Amino acid sequence: MQDKEEERSLVKVEQKLSKDGFTADFRVEGGRLHTISNERSKSYAASEVSIVDFYRFEGESDPDDMSILYAIEANDGIKGTISSAYGVYADTDTDEFLKQVEDLGKNLTKGHQ
Repeated sequence: MQDKEEERSLVKVEQKLSKDGFTADFRVEGGRLHTISNERSKSYAASEVSIVDFYRFEGESDPDDMSILYAIEANDGIKGTISSAYGVYADTDTDEFLKQVEDLGKNLTKGHQ
């Protein structure tokens, strides 16, 4: 059995998602989701992506160390992740974009597990 803390670390979750094909890195700019890549730079509207899953992380020793990692799939099959702090340190552009995405990853059959 894996150690629960090891299983819930941001690095471990990112490694698992990468093995499951979530290899692109995303950022939000100008109200659109963009891949961070020189070889396949693409951008998407909120209606063109879905949130497959999300993971919340809370810092044990520092309450300011809180973030959410989103596993996202675009309508063209590109899968990747984006992270955002929550609370007072949240990136408002990213949060506003993700609020527009219809599917927030709840109650889904998650094929990447």
